[in-house]
Amino acid sequence: MKTRAEFLAARKGRRLNGPLFFIEALDRKDENEARLGLTVTRKVGNAVERNRIRRRLREAVRLECGNDMASGFDYVVVARRDLLGVPFATLKHELSRRFARTRRDRPAPVDTGRAPTGE
Repeated sequence: MKTRAEFLAARKGRRLNGPLFFIEALDRKDENEARLGLTVTRKVGNAVERNRIRRRLREAVRLECGNDMASGFDYVVVARRDLLGVPFATLKHELSRRFARTRRDRPAPVDTGRAPTGE
């Protein structure tokens, strides 16, 4: 996710709170791959700390948590300052838990008995 409009749209979705960050998750109602946006506000720290937080989050998603993200969702991760002081394994675990929750709580697609259109 790159544009302001995409980030604002994700705010209308579900919010999952945690001690290190919160996630705003919006179901786009399609089956395209999940999109991720990261937000680290100036309240969190100076530019060096904010960049370090962004790098840690990006790497955690790349290594492990990307598989837990449900397709068709937009995710915005809003970091809190405490994220800098936790072990990387804890960060990955917390992210996985939150992403898995959106996948688990998503309603199953309804089978209408018809063949998909457009083929």
